[in-house]
Amino acid sequence: MATLYTHAESNTRKTWFLMTGFLIFIIALGWLFSYLLESSVILIIAILLSVIMSFGSYWYSDKIVLRMSRAQAIEKKDNPELYRIVENLCITAGLPLPKIFVINEAQPNAFATGRDAQHAVVAVTKGLLEKLERAELEGVIAHELSHIGNKDMLLQTVVVVLVGVVAMLSHLFLRISFFGGMRRDSRDSSGMILLILGIAAAILAPIAASLIRMSISRKREFLADASGALLTRYPEGLARALEKISQDPNPIRTANSSTAHLYISNPFRGKERKSWFTKLFMTHPPMEERIKALRGMKV
Repeated sequence: MATLYTHAESNTRKTWFLMTGFLIFIIALGWLFSYLLESSVILIIAILLSVIMSFGSYWYSDKIVLRMSRAQAIEKKDNPELYRIVENLCITAGLPLPKIFVINEAQPNAFATGRDAQHAVVAVTKGLLEKLERAELEGVIAHELSHIGNKDMLLQTVVVVLVGVVAMLSHLFLRISFFGGMRRDSRDSSGMILLILGIAAAILAPIAASLIRMSISRKREFLADASGALLTRYPEGLARALEKISQDPNPIRTANSSTAHLYISNPFRGKERKSWFTKLFMTHPPMEERIKALRGMKV
């Protein structure tokens, strides 16, 4: 087969559309804060932060994530079976072979990172290699390769950066306004309305941006599950792997809120709740929904 990812161009367009919309949102927020504070500095900061941090995340996000996760690069001689699995799936998917890293953690888990397919990385934990059967391991690797083929890594990285920019701008605005840096006409009725809107935006914008990020992350996980199952032609392998991963009690010590969304499953333990409200703030879809969707597939 030429390639599994015939919809990649559509995903690319959606990615750039989303990034453009997010940048416009940040610039609009920066303009509002600049207007209320009677200073163009906030708007300049918004634009510069968005551009610089997006550029930095594009080129260096994989190195940062791997260092934070304490992942170690391996060669084929270190784990020939893992390399064969990755090589065979890459040939089937029409993808170049990514670099392979291992994380010294007991919890079975994995993630993919890198700016594009030519500079991609797949990282797996020691627990994943020790606790999964071959078909299950193939399902997990296929899921991560699907993130690469679907161009999810750049999208996830840039969205995380832009959410951080929104949070920093909002924090800066609230701090300046707290010390009396608002417009001189903010005491009249129209000025008060703008002031209230500005404060509301500063409080709600980071929450809204985070919800967007988490919603995107959940959708991309469902897509990677489906693409990975099509790649192996055996959805049950990934379904069984997700069951084992979700039942493992070990947390990943090197994981944090900045990298948690990259993993195939939430790397934290003891914090999963099922109410509709908490689902809004989950970076991953509920595991039972993912397993049900996989077992309902016909390939």
